[in-house]
Amino acid sequence: MITWFQALVLGLLQGLAEFLPVSSSAHLSLAPWLLGWTDPGLSFDVALHVGTLIAILWYFWGEWISLLRAAGQIVSTRKIVTVEQQRVILLIIATIPGAIAGLLLEKKADVAFRSPALTASALIIAGLLLWLADRVATAQRNLNEITMRDALLIGCAQMFALIPGVSRSGSTITAGRALGFDRNGAAAFSFLMSMPIIAAAAILKVPHVIRETGFSAPLLIGVAASAISGWVAISVLLRYVSRHSYGVFAIYRIVLGVVVLAIYFMRG
Repeated sequence: MITWFQALVLGLLQGLAEFLPVSSSAHLSLAPWLLGWTDPGLSFDVALHVGTLIAILWYFWGEWISLLRAAGQIVSTRKIVTVEQQRVILLIIATIPGAIAGLLLEKKADVAFRSPALTASALIIAGLLLWLADRVATAQRNLNEITMRDALLIGCAQMFALIPGVSRSGSTITAGRALGFDRNGAAAFSFLMSMPIIAAAAILKVPHVIRETGFSAPLLIGVAASAISGWVAISVLLRYVSRHSYGVFAIYRIVLGVVVLAIYFMRG
């Protein structure tokens, strides 16, 4: 049984690492392993996504109202004219690859993909790719210039986030930077496209957790911590990358991956 303190720690990790490109799944799977806690499992991890879902809806509230209005206009007029209407279609396209991968690989993600060695390796490899993409990107395109091809490619990158250590935000931001989008544009689209996939995962997994534990105090504490830290992470990252590169996150990923591999081999 997870304690309220463990739930608080895991909730804070989930919120911060979901939107910073450092992999929330890696931190949630590694924290119990490193600290000697009982792993609450993927279902509890996904339940914490309710908090990050609240954070993304909270931070981009005005944007979501505009997108919902645009979606209604598409249905009623069957035309795509405005920037908001185009963005609705792009977000749908970007969501499809990750949704398919999640349905096909759900069982492997719950067991096989939670190996510390695999997670550490993914942290290092994806960190190197983030650093490379951010360093060589031309950074000439903004959020309003995303095409259907771009959305599909970024959506395909999100598929790899099923592997703990890759990072959903990290993979999509890396893809966005590799496609030539500026740092803010890559991050903003990554955050917006996270909402449908996080919501779908929560709808599928949260009922299972509630059936097992009910609306327990640890679960509610973890969700609240995830929501608050997630909002902070979005705010901090968007302000940070307007003036700095993603290099610090790439370095953190590589260092963490090396440390975890060292501990893994020392433990045998």
